Amino acid sequence: MLKPHYAILIAIAAGLAACGETSRLQVSDGTGPSPKLPEPNKTLIPTVNIAPAIGWPEGAKPIAAAGTQVVPFAEGLEHPRWLYVLPNGDVLVAETNAPATPDDGKGLRGWIASKIMNRAGAGVPSPNRITLLRDKDHDGVAETRTAFLENLNSPFGMTLVGNDLYVADTDRLLRFPYQEGDTRISAQPTKVVDLPGGKLNHHWTKNVIASKDGSKLYVTVGSNSNVGENGMDQEEGRAAIWEVDRATGQKRIFASGLRNPNGLDWEPNSGQLWTAVNERDEIGSDLVPDYITSVKDGAFYGWPFSYYGQHVDVRVTPQNPDLVAKAIAPDYAVGPHTASLGLAFAQGSKLPAPFTQGVFIGQHGSWNRKPLSGYKVIFVPFANGKPTGQPVDVLTGFLSADEKAMGRPVGVVIDKQGGLLVADDVGNKVWRVSAAKAP
Repeated sequence: MLKPHYAILIAIAAGLAACGETSRLQVSDGTGPSPKLPEPNKTLIPTVNIAPAIGWPEGAKPIAAAGTQVVPFAEGLEHPRWLYVLPNGDVLVAETNAPATPDDGKGLRGWIASKIMNRAGAGVPSPNRITLLRDKDHDGVAETRTAFLENLNSPFGMTLVGNDLYVADTDRLLRFPYQEGDTRISAQPTKVVDLPGGKLNHHWTKNVIASKDGSKLYVTVGSNSNVGENGMDQEEGRAAIWEVDRATGQKRIFASGLRNPNGLDWEPNSGQLWTAVNERDEIGSDLVPDYITSVKDGAFYGWPFSYYGQHVDVRVTPQNPDLVAKAIAPDYAVGPHTASLGLAFAQGSKLPAPFTQGVFIGQHGSWNRKPLSGYKVIFVPFANGKPTGQPVDVLTGFLSADEKAMGRPVGVVIDKQGGLLVADDVGNKVWRVSAAKAP
């Protein structure tokens, strides 16, 4: 039987799910190079609208765009979040979740937040494992899987340079020796550099990508709060993309003011680094659009003082007018609260038009918007190295008719056969999208 105070807290948490305001705009209004940005709508109680995680019924799957098909590449995984394809075609999947962060769950607000995460399917312990999936006969389904790396600490991003495999744990960037064809690594890692972590580790995911020449590594580090409410002393080195010298481990801030950058990839025509960023919450269902953007060396993108360039967030005190004056707007909005995480350009893809030139985005789905947004994979067309036009849906149908989450897409990557792989951390699958077979 529940103790009375716990019953009251649960009632409060349930009540929160029914509170808050409602969107006045369409998701498409908050999409594109010039999204609509209405006045903030800050409410006493934040909008909480969760799609409860239920998983996929037997035989069910997402809806693939016309001209494509989708099949499970691998099933029965444990909270698969991020993907990386090795040169021989083997696929690495980070089975992972948030580490223990006791200071992030203090107080009534923290307790309620933890209940919301559980409802959304994110409350399971982290497997702390990277699994290797191998499709031996290249039929689009992995026949074998092995525990490639174990006993990690909430791993996320992975990248290979030569025979050095880099893994971004939540608090360290690690290097492991790798030989092509390895199905397991038992060697102890070498620490390249410490990353911000600790008992308060609000945005825990850290991604990593290598420069084309392999000399530099770029690491994403999300903020330690929504808008600096935990104190700016807790944001040292955060809300940024780091550049790490691979030979020496020396680091510098490459770009800052990025609330929670996740996906990273190189645009194939311009060679420019791009990232997917989750913007701030709790100022209305229509604010602030998440975005993808090219990442300019030394640029400041506003967080926490302003959003979408120089739109000041009055919740942040003290303000910093000098930094706001330097804030640049991102290139392309991908809808408010969509939780756009995965990002992979179409280079190497064999999907049909219109999925030939542009970028795939995995949208994990909203909690701070009515109605829901995200919960799908989209494609943003590019021309001459820049986004053009409106996004096109690639995979939909992750929500049931009564708005429960059968799956939530996260990482996306192109495999060696030109298919699109999508990690689904609620469905515990990796999906593979390919060109539809002729009848």
